[in-house]
Amino acid sequence: MSDPCDGCGRAVEDALARAVQLQVDGSTVDDQRLCPTCFADWITKYEEQMSPKQSSGDSTDSEIIVD
Repeated sequence: MSDPCDGCGRAVEDALARAVQLQVDGSTVDDQRLCPTCFADWITKYEEQMSPKQSSGDSTDSEIIVD
């Protein structure tokens, strides 16, 4: 069976499809069926959004100072 990819709309066989389901506190926030290419793009986007941001300048927010 081949249903469309939610990312690009192309038909993708069940064996190649990747299901992505995001839940918060048990409630489904996002549910997608993706082809391998769209899944790779989704992973890259997720990693970029979830990785810590590089601080610019001389900010020392990551330091802990105890008096």
